[in-house]
Amino acid sequence: MNGLTHWLAEQQAARISGGLERRLAVRDDTLIDLAGNDYLGLSTHPDVVHAAVRAAQEYGVGAGASRLVSGTLAIHEQLQADLAEFTKRPAALALSTGYHANLAAVTALADADTLIVSDAHVHASLIDGCRLARGRVRVVDHGDVDEVHIALSERPEPRALVIVESVYSVLGDVAPLAELMDLCVAHDATLLVDEAHALGVAGEGGRGLTYGLDLPEPERLVVTATLSKALGTQGGVVLAEPPVISQLVNAARPFIFDTGLAPPAAGAARAAVRLLSAEPELATRTRTHAAALASACGVAPPAAAVLSVPMPSADAAVQAREELATRGLRVGCFRPPSVPDHVSRLRLTARASLADHEIDHACRELPLIMREGV
Repeated sequence: MNGLTHWLAEQQAARISGGLERRLAVRDDTLIDLAGNDYLGLSTHPDVVHAAVRAAQEYGVGAGASRLVSGTLAIHEQLQADLAEFTKRPAALALSTGYHANLAAVTALADADTLIVSDAHVHASLIDGCRLARGRVRVVDHGDVDEVHIALSERPEPRALVIVESVYSVLGDVAPLAELMDLCVAHDATLLVDEAHALGVAGEGGRGLTYGLDLPEPERLVVTATLSKALGTQGGVVLAEPPVISQLVNAARPFIFDTGLAPPAAGAARAAVRLLSAEPELATRTRTHAAALASACGVAPPAAAVLSVPMPSADAAVQAREELATRGLRVGCFRPPSVPDHVSRLRLTARASLADHEIDHACRELPLIMREGV
C-alpha cells in the first residue's frame, strides 16, 4: 500500500468511526422533498423549461469559450440586465456558478492592502475566496457587530471588505445588514453580501434582504447570488456598481478563465425572474410553508426557506433522516465539517410548490421524530 492509499484509508476510517462518511445516492422522487434548494419549484416550471430549450436551440448547449474570448452571448447581457433591474442594482455580471461568483468577488476586490472581515458562518465558497485573496483575513464570531467594529477600527490597511450572508445557509438566520452597512460607511469599508438563500424568497417580492437597504453610499455594497436555488437553474451573479463589475471582468480568475454560463441556464434564469416578478406570492408562499415546518419541529420561524433543527449527535441526525425517509420525507442531514458550529442537525427547506397535503403530512410526521429523539 503506497503512502496516498494508506492515508486515504485512514481518512475514511476516521470518517466512518465518527459517523461522518458520505455517499452519493440517486434522488428518490417518491419522497416529499424538504432538502433541496429549489425554493420556488421553478426548476420544473413549464415556462422555465421551455425557455431553457429555446436558448439551447438558439445558442447551443454551451457558451463555447470564456466570456472574454467569444463566450459572451446576447442572452448573458439580457440576463444581467434582468437581474440588475429586478434587484435594483446598477450592474450585474453572470458567472457559471454561485461558487464562482463568490470566489470572483472576494479575490478580485481584496489585495494585500485589504483587511477581510469574515463572519464565522459564511459559505465554503466565501471561505475559499478569503483563503485565495491576498488580504489579511480576520474571522469574527457569528453575527457579532461589535467585533466587526473593532476589526475595522484597528486595521492598518487602507481598504476593508466585510463578508456576510444575508440568510445563512445552515442555521437560516439573518445578518444585521443595516448595522453592518453603517459600520462600513463609518470606517471606509465595503460590504459583500451573499444573497444565495434570500434571492427569490426574502425581501420585497423576493428581491433579497439588501433590496431597500438604506445606502447612503451605494458603492459600498456588493451583492452575490446563485441562480441555482430559488431561480431553479444554475449559475451565479455579482450585482454592484459598474467599476466593481469592470474590476471583476479584468481581474477575477474564476470569470476570466472559465467558460461562460451555459445558454440554457441563462434562458431558464431569465424566465424565472419574469415569473417571480409577475407572481411575488411565490416568495410569500415559500415563507408560509417554512413557518409551518418550523412550528412542527419546535423551532423559530425562519426569514426565508431554510430552517435548522439541532440533533444530539451525528448518528442521531443520520437516524432521524433515515426514519423520516420511511415516512415519506426527505430532509437534509448536516454534520461536521459542513456545519460551522460543529453541531449536527437536520436542515429542512420549504418550497412554494409543495401541495397543502404534503405540508400537512410533513407537519404530522416531523413532531413524532422530534419527540422520539431518534
